[in-house]
Amino acid sequence: MSEPDAVAAPASPRPQIAGLLERLCTGLYDRDEPVRLALLTAVAGESIFLLGPPGVGKSLVARRLKHAFASGRAFEYLMSRFSTPDEIFGPVSIRKLREEDRYERRIEGYLPGSDVIFLDEIWKAGPAIQNALLTVLNERVYRNGDQDVQVDIRAILTASNELPPAGESLSPLWDRFLIRYEMANVRSGKAFLSMITDTRDVYADNVDSDLKLTTDQLNRWSDGIDGVEVPAEVLNVVQVARHRIDEANETGAMPDGPLRLYDRRWKKVVRLLRTSAFLHGRSAVNLMDCFLLPHALWSRPSQRVLLQEIVQDSIHRHGYSLATGISALKREADELDAEIRSETEVQHVITERRPLLIDGEFYRILQTDNQMTATRIRAADYERLDAEEELVINLMDDEGNLRDRRRASRSGVENGFRAQFQGNHIELRLETQLVERTETIRRPAHSMLVAHWQRRIEQLQTAMNEQRQRLEDEVPAGLGDTDSHLFVDPSLGRIVRANHERVLQNFERMQLQLEKAQFRMSRDGTT
Repeated sequence: MSEPDAVAAPASPRPQIAGLLERLCTGLYDRDEPVRLALLTAVAGESIFLLGPPGVGKSLVARRLKHAFASGRAFEYLMSRFSTPDEIFGPVSIRKLREEDRYERRIEGYLPGSDVIFLDEIWKAGPAIQNALLTVLNERVYRNGDQDVQVDIRAILTASNELPPAGESLSPLWDRFLIRYEMANVRSGKAFLSMITDTRDVYADNVDSDLKLTTDQLNRWSDGIDGVEVPAEVLNVVQVARHRIDEANETGAMPDGPLRLYDRRWKKVVRLLRTSAFLHGRSAVNLMDCFLLPHALWSRPSQRVLLQEIVQDSIHRHGYSLATGISALKREADELDAEIRSETEVQHVITERRPLLIDGEFYRILQTDNQMTATRIRAADYERLDAEEELVINLMDDEGNLRDRRRASRSGVENGFRAQFQGNHIELRLETQLVERTETIRRPAHSMLVAHWQRRIEQLQTAMNEQRQRLEDEVPAGLGDTDSHLFVDPSLGRIVRANHERVLQNFERMQLQLEKAQFRMSRDGTT
């Protein structure tokens, strides 16, 4: 009997997404990031809000995103105070109302029957439109008469040149937009000149059909996204960031705060991170994906910088550190090391006289001959003197001026030296001071205590090796995106790599610490 054919692993979405993004961003200048975030948000099944003045490309992002989907049914509308539900959701079917006595809208060609939605000046929508949008945004369901219609919307983009006005009950609608992005004019001088001289049609569909996303494909991907693992280091960053935001709210450090973030948003944020990982072809979220957090957390543009700092600092300081439990392991190693020292070492304080250092570099000579004008010797010269061989040294006065050069050697007198003077050798002493130094006296530990320490060291080493092995074997696979992430600035990869390297170095230092403790407890012949 022949063996059954092996089931091929699903192909990674990354090549298709990378190619798709390249085509979508062609001809755009300083607009790559909103296009990338809009595509990520669409695949995650969420919506994005673009903030910016007229003419900065908000509608261009939406029209480009339409070309990412095979069906490409788009609905675009500029809201006003006078917009009616008929203009957004379709007119009421007069025939059904007359013949069947049913109040039902003709939705084809309108928002419920489209794939990509772009609603400009969203805050001008009236209450009736807002209420219907809430259900569409959150549940992808439109209430058409007495029926709930499951809409097949793939991307919802909204825009405005202002934030939702206070006091108009727009908070529920505002909260439905997972990603918020502020757009501005082209900043780079080079990009600006290229933009104003580029004659290509930026609205044309330049995406090859094999790169476009199909409904079946997106449905399969949705199941795959739910299966992406969220490892401990990512959960730790999310938890630390959440705690830091709460602290900023309590202390008043949050600009235009407090910033209220509810459980639903955090849950959606984690799915956004899962989507990013899936589109890179990974089975787990990594720390690079966490840099997406600020886009999904700010409520006012003034909060964005602080949120970026919080997330970056959380990754830099706590990324793999908390996930590996290195702090707890280090604390246990320090406690064991201190215990071994206390049982095997006794600190003995010794008081002795040593030369008094003056002006940071001299020793003072106590005069024994009135004919000598020198009062100082350089400390470095004195320390290199030898009892067996005479060396030439400089002797100085109190102002540091050279007064004499003599051949000298170390004498048997403590804190003194012998110098040639007028054919004779004279003994010179240095001014001294009392100093204390600590001397460590070793003592053997009981063999049963040594055996106990050895077991604890072996347990610590086993735990350390397991975590270090994971950092060396598993984590590097997730570091591959640090220089080529599809949705995050690759320059931020240095923060992830720095944390990874620092944790590995800390494990190496801990290993050395345990080896020294092992040597300390056993060098007295007690093992």
